Amino acid sequence: MNTTEALQRFEETVQVYLQELDGFSMEELQYRQAEDEWSIGQMYQHLVQSALFMHLRNIEQCLNPIGEAGASTAGKTREGTAVFEQGSFPPIRIQVPPSPQYTPEQPATKEQLVQGLDTVIQRMRQIEPMLGEASPIHTVAHPSFGGLNAEEWFLLIEMHYRHHLRQLYRLKQSLEQQRA
Repeated sequence: MNTTEALQRFEETVQVYLQELDGFSMEELQYRQAEDEWSIGQMYQHLVQSALFMHLRNIEQCLNPIGEAGASTAGKTREGTAVFEQGSFPPIRIQVPPSPQYTPEQPATKEQLVQGLDTVIQRMRQIEPMLGEASPIHTVAHPSFGGLNAEEWFLLIEMHYRHHLRQLYRLKQSLEQQRA
């Protein structure tokens, strides 16, 4: 998939998130079925924050490598290679232990989530035309996937949002069972 197709698919996936968001009250968005589970709102926060503060930031580092703090030329891990060959994350649940630095805050309002998703779309639209000029050898390390270049980080955002649709539907189903 090229970056133009990935951007289009990403925007379609965000529309699903926005449509689903309309169906939840703030109480439902903040409901956690267990201590080690995120709420639906926290999952939305995770998507926005990871795109803005990790993925897009790493794309910028790949586009503008400066010194040792900039991009490297490290390659992908076996897991990273598999994800990009498949064009998606494996259909498994990835659970990270709760921690202050990783667990997202509960959203304050729905508008906060909508604005966050809109900001991610705008940033991706701005950065996508620059990717054709990015050197594929400049990479920034992903914790599991190894060194990813600017285009791979961009594609990863779309895969990440698509991956979390499973979590959204699982949490929504749990919420509907709670209502019954």
